[in-house]
Amino acid sequence: MKRTPSTILITGATAGFGEATARLFAANGWRVIITGRRKERLEALRKELEGLHGRVEGPPVVHALHFDVRVNTAVEAAISSLPEEWKAIDVLVNNAGLAAGMEPIHEGSLEDWERMVDTNVKGLLFVSRAVIPGMVARKAGHIINIGSTAGKEVYPNGNVYCATKFAVDALTKGMRQDLLPHGIKVTQIAPGLAETEFSVVRFHGDTTRASRTYEGLEPLHAEDIARLVLFAATQPPHVCINDLVVTPTAQAGSNHVHRKRH
Repeated sequence: MKRTPSTILITGATAGFGEATARLFAANGWRVIITGRRKERLEALRKELEGLHGRVEGPPVVHALHFDVRVNTAVEAAISSLPEEWKAIDVLVNNAGLAAGMEPIHEGSLEDWERMVDTNVKGLLFVSRAVIPGMVARKAGHIINIGSTAGKEVYPNGNVYCATKFAVDALTKGMRQDLLPHGIKVTQIAPGLAETEFSVVRFHGDTTRASRTYEGLEPLHAEDIARLVLFAATQPPHVCINDLVVTPTAQAGSNHVHRKRH
């Protein structure tokens, strides 16, 4: 009897780590649920991923959910709307997240703070709360939270962003303990400097300032993180990767970066 391919749900799939992860899993034959706020990008990615399977006919192998992780009612409605054949989610990748602003604490923007807390912490919680009960009922599943080296070591002017990623680190550990009796794996992947839309978003569209973040070194790329997600998700049932911290070769921590000078 032919086994149904495993199903993965990826939040924040319209850019960066999420988009690269969706592509890699689709190319490896997984059924992929992609989610995001940007509807046009989501639909374009859905069509692209269907093509990666090389299918001519048959049931869909990609399903798109358009919602904002910050809105719990939208999260609940989207997850509950999944067709019956898509409800058994094997792997949840909590990838949606961002940094906004980089000012000292006494000059920070309340709007930026709320955006980071609502996305990085509450959004992760809302999606997890909607998906985990199904995993518990099936006594199987894997949650992969995308954290950051900023959740391991604070850096100047990182304050609230670092706090949200420290929260992801703590929540990952708490999830692992709470879900241990149910056979559910929980992994955190904590990247260092990675060139995606991250810095452009942090600096509110200032691409010149964003590019300076990566001057003098080769940063991580979205595909690097996608490969780690696949590595963690394809370990044998008795193996759980708890925590993966990954940086460019030129980075030894949040405050230790070696840049080549021309």
